[in-house]
Amino acid sequence: MTFREKYGPWAVIAGASEGLGAAFAHALAKRGINVALLARREAELRALAAEIETAHKVETKVLVTDLASTDFSELRDLDVGLGIYNAAYSFVGPLLEKPLEDALRVVDVNVRGPIKFVHALGPKMISKKRGGLVLMSSLAGFQGNPRLATYAASKAFNIVLAEGLWGELRAHGVDVLAACPGAVRTPNYLKTSNGKDAPGILSADEVAERSLESLGGGPTFIPGAVNKMARFFLGRMLSRRGAVGVMAANTKDLN
Repeated sequence: MTFREKYGPWAVIAGASEGLGAAFAHALAKRGINVALLARREAELRALAAEIETAHKVETKVLVTDLASTDFSELRDLDVGLGIYNAAYSFVGPLLEKPLEDALRVVDVNVRGPIKFVHALGPKMISKKRGGLVLMSSLAGFQGNPRLATYAASKAFNIVLAEGLWGELRAHGVDVLAACPGAVRTPNYLKTSNGKDAPGILSADEVAERSLESLGGGPTFIPGAVNKMARFFLGRMLSRRGAVGVMAANTKDLN
């Protein structure tokens, strides 16, 4: 069975306007799969859709929505074989110095959003006995991250959610993967990192390609040799306290 036969004819990317979401859209279109692009920024989505249609000769659909509140009902008429939840909201700084509304938006986009997403797409995949769901998590989700406390907690949720879904859905022919990259060279990363590349940083295209190649081998995947080594070191060689200390050193210059 080809990739398109297994995961087509349509894929949905939530959080598709730029960076990693746009990279997934191109990678899927290159495989002959039509792509539905979801995000809040209409101009960016339409520009990406035009670019994809020209480059890859597939169909696109633009769905402008706030992923903190949508119920994904606009996807019901599409024959979706693959869903990628890439959307994420975050803020940098000590949690208690930020408005409560910021933390609750992290929950709405990063926790409630994926649950609604898999509820919208999963039942039809089960009925067809094929399909895939990718939840974008992060190395940050494996331990606490000072200055990114709620973001890291939400990514931990996505890892555990994907692992549970992987166990529930594989008997139905549906693949589930939590992709857990480290730093990814995206516009948002460049805004918060002061232009400094973190060790093991990957391009968005590399993360998208490697994640799609790993779909079916789940439940979790860490792209990049340096990131795999970092996970081993933080998870096996250090105590939880030590791992949090390392992350604190890595996030202290983010703004």
